[in-house]
Amino acid sequence: MKATTQPQAPSPEFAAPDTPSAAAKSLQRRAHDLIPGGAHTYAKGDDQYPVTAPPLLERGAGSHVWDTDGREFIEYGSGLRAVTLGHGYPAVVEAAAREMARGLNFVRPSPLEARCAEALLEWVPGAEMVKFAKNGSDVTTAAVKLARAYTDRDLVAICLDQPFFSTDDWFIGTTPMSAGIPDAIRDLTVGFHFNDLDSVDELFARFPGRIACCVLEAATATEPAPGFLEGLRERCTRHGALLVLDEMITGLRWPGGSAQVHYKIRPDLATFGKALANGFPLSALVGHRDVMDLGGLHHARKRVFLLSTTHGAESASLAAGLATMQVYRSEPVLDTLHERGEQLRAGVQQAAQRHGVADFVDAVGRASNLIYVTRERDGKPSQVFRTLFMQELIRHGVIGPSFVVNYSHSAEDIERTVAAVDAALAVYARALAEGPDRFLVGRPVKPVMRGTN
Repeated sequence: MKATTQPQAPSPEFAAPDTPSAAAKSLQRRAHDLIPGGAHTYAKGDDQYPVTAPPLLERGAGSHVWDTDGREFIEYGSGLRAVTLGHGYPAVVEAAAREMARGLNFVRPSPLEARCAEALLEWVPGAEMVKFAKNGSDVTTAAVKLARAYTDRDLVAICLDQPFFSTDDWFIGTTPMSAGIPDAIRDLTVGFHFNDLDSVDELFARFPGRIACCVLEAATATEPAPGFLEGLRERCTRHGALLVLDEMITGLRWPGGSAQVHYKIRPDLATFGKALANGFPLSALVGHRDVMDLGGLHHARKRVFLLSTTHGAESASLAAGLATMQVYRSEPVLDTLHERGEQLRAGVQQAAQRHGVADFVDAVGRASNLIYVTRERDGKPSQVFRTLFMQELIRHGVIGPSFVVNYSHSAEDIERTVAAVDAALAVYARALAEGPDRFLVGRPVKPVMRGTN
């Protein structure tokens, strides 16, 4: 099926969704004039949403957001999955505000740094030390650096089936967006496949004594096969490589609060972020003392320049992180995320059955981290139909690149979302039968990781 490449009007019988106002579009153009891509995160870019999507969102409360035209939407995947409690969650905002009034950044450490570290380590059995930063990329790259220093090896092995680990060259060099990264750096990253221990064995055999670490998420929409994580742990130990677990998404979303607890796996190093401070900028590298302390003062080995950043431990974000973790301990956050996700999954799947499109649209993955899949008539994943589905959800007051819930999503939110899905799938079914071009307004969305625009 040929994708629409130029904006076009829908057929006369099809009423176009409400579109952003001229004022909103003017703000959008201004953003593009001043900011490459018009946004500071590729996943928030215009090419990731239908042309009918709100160009800018200016405020949020709980699970709802408002655009610059004052239109209200139920939002999913808030803050790239970082907002797990909800926008403006009072306990978190109040904790951060109190700390801001006391001053944000001193010339010596704040007591909050140790308090927040202790709180995080309670979620991560086996880890002994913490280093805070602002972005997931920072701490994951720091884990790679520590692994190389600890093992005195140069190669990094990543899971090739997982979409993102870092903005830094060691990872981005493996993607289609590798412009500006020398081959010498790209050649230092190799890969294995998820749930495929043979590919891990092949890698260690091909590069004996050279792999510093294996980096992966314990799970995405695909669960680890029985024995895979345990087998990977054993192979890393046997071959002298470190196991680095990326818990940006699984941390404070999976049962028990982390993939390590849920799957009973002990990495050497792990990285956290996103949910850690309910949208405030906070990430963390945690791990065994013998590895982590290479970035400290109490050893005789060569020093490692590990995460020395001006804002890495500013106190407002640490207070937000501490408050977030306290909410998780005192309220049924993890159970609620699971319950709301399961309600939404059931509603989506029932709507798909009603409209005869269950083979083409589904909600998949762990209930607390649902994504939706959209397929065209031949059963292949389709960006065109993804765009159409998002367009119709937006028409009915729902916006999100996924169905990832937060703690503030109410039962009513889920009901309204299922109603929006039902309406969207009525159009989807017609588009499968008649072709999507007459229903799609404008161009389709595109993958983030692509070599050219």
